[in-house]
Amino acid sequence: MSTPHYLSVRDEIARRLGALGIGAKLPSERELQAVSGAARGTVREALFQLETEGLIYRRDRSGWYVCPPPIVYDPTQWAGFMAYVADQGRTPSTETLSAERAPASPVVAQALGFEADGGRSVYALRRRRAVDGRAVLVEDIHVDPLIAPDLLTFSLNDSLTRILREAYGVSIVRTRVDMQPCALTSVEAAVLAAKPGAPGLLIVRTSFDALGRAVEYDREVWRHDAVRLQIDISRV
Repeated sequence: MSTPHYLSVRDEIARRLGALGIGAKLPSERELQAVSGAARGTVREALFQLETEGLIYRRDRSGWYVCPPPIVYDPTQWAGFMAYVADQGRTPSTETLSAERAPASPVVAQALGFEADGGRSVYALRRRRAVDGRAVLVEDIHVDPLIAPDLLTFSLNDSLTRILREAYGVSIVRTRVDMQPCALTSVEAAVLAAKPGAPGLLIVRTSFDALGRAVEYDREVWRHDAVRLQIDISRV
């Protein structure tokens, strides 16, 4: 059985990546087509394959680039995004895309411990987070307004954990984390400049304070090529 042509082109492009270096821009699709002698559609299939493998990524209206190393994330550690990214010698940033008070969906209401059909509202925040200027995740955060009144008056590009602690005296002492593979929706893909349906990693956190109250429900979707999970387990 012969190898599909796009995989041969994929292998040819992959061999060039080491010479280009991390973050370097690939030749244009037209140039790759000329070098490989393949049809434009075949070249694109090869590029999409490399993107799926986490070796390259695309910037809107700019072209294809070699992926930087992924961020290492340890869900057992307490450090927030800004801290653990900076600790790895990278530059983190946060952009608040929307912030409003809205009715709690059934999923959010259950996570925050609201009564069913209680008509409660929550603070709903959507933020895009970047590493070295590249968008890597989009998160939807929901906070109980009774625990953090007037939360929307703060700069939400800052650490939410720090705002809760310093402004409201609320400290997170326990977090439940669920993780699973996912495919980027069209909305998530647009925020992350990715292709709809591209693989991603879904991380859902519910955070509790010392009184056992569910303070925050966070749904976080990463680009699959931007994060690597690492857990250090010690056996005493």
